[in-house]
Amino acid sequence: MTTTQIAILGAGIFVKTQYVPRLSEISDIVSVKFIWSRSEESAKSAVEIARKHFGGVEAVWGDQGLDRIINDDSILGVAVVLAGQFQVDISLKLLKAGKHVLQEKPAAASISEIEKALSGYNSIRANVRGQPIWAVAENYRFEPAFVESKKLMAEIGDMMSVQVIVEGSMNSSNPYFSSSWRRNFTGGFILDMGVHFIAGLRMLVGCEVVSASATTCHVDKTLPPPDIISSNFQLENGCSGVFVMVVSSRSSKIFWRVVGLKGTIQIERGNQNGRQGYTVLYYTADGQCKSFFYPFSGVTDEFKTFIHDIQEAKKGNGHEVEPRLSYIEGARDVALLEAMMESGSKNGALVHVKKF
Repeated sequence: MTTTQIAILGAGIFVKTQYVPRLSEISDIVSVKFIWSRSEESAKSAVEIARKHFGGVEAVWGDQGLDRIINDDSILGVAVVLAGQFQVDISLKLLKAGKHVLQEKPAAASISEIEKALSGYNSIRANVRGQPIWAVAENYRFEPAFVESKKLMAEIGDMMSVQVIVEGSMNSSNPYFSSSWRRNFTGGFILDMGVHFIAGLRMLVGCEVVSASATTCHVDKTLPPPDIISSNFQLENGCSGVFVMVVSSRSSKIFWRVVGLKGTIQIERGNQNGRQGYTVLYYTADGQCKSFFYPFSGVTDEFKTFIHDIQEAKKGNGHEVEPRLSYIEGARDVALLEAMMESGSKNGALVHVKKF
């Protein structure tokens, strides 16, 4: 089986610590041909790490380097891992050139940007041969803990309550703490980090949130505002829930909990035997509690899916793209968070979530 050649746009922390190592795990199906950055120094520093796994990878930079990627017919897919403010415009440029794109989350900075992006994408799909795929990298939708817990949801009966509690650890010891683009981003770390937890929520409950009421505040002045959000929300099935997020806490804790008529499911982030992942607790109707641990593998699994989708798209057999990767899913995550933040700015007024 021939490997699919891709390029990576971006040479930051996540590319070096996640993209390169995770792609190396599936080097039997994918090969990284180029790593691009705005600066030569940055591109070369990422390539130095990638060469251990992909011997032929080249560093390219600036407008000339980007043009080289766009004009290289051997590159089927491009991973866009750039500052949130620039991702959409560059993704659309690549899609227009016929490249399949896997763009890092968040899908966009706002609903207005999403609407403009979708309009541009629909125009591209109508006019560009091969219907280029626009995927958003949201690894939580591929984490085995969420995939398996979703299967158990039918067992717990009608939902009565949903809780998502996030006590993050975005302090000076975190490598992303000093990231300038996140500090100049509307919603700051709440939006950039929060889409993950919203994706987990939406994946687990299997239906959309229709409205939200929230309070937001700014307590930790080392972080951009807001750094705390507390929200009540309502699902389209009538069930209500709470979403509480503290960007930086001394006591890091992250969990999703759904209480049903016949049982309860809880997913909690943690580690077991030195492996990072999620513990799933399943409380059955007879009061028993079953526990399962799933190590992280969402980033690798989403890459595998994206590569599979673009290989199938190349065959032109009408392959149905994996919906968990779709740009629309990423857009829905942003829409819910934007509704919560809008409510916070309006002293808790009820805000209906924009539908996509």
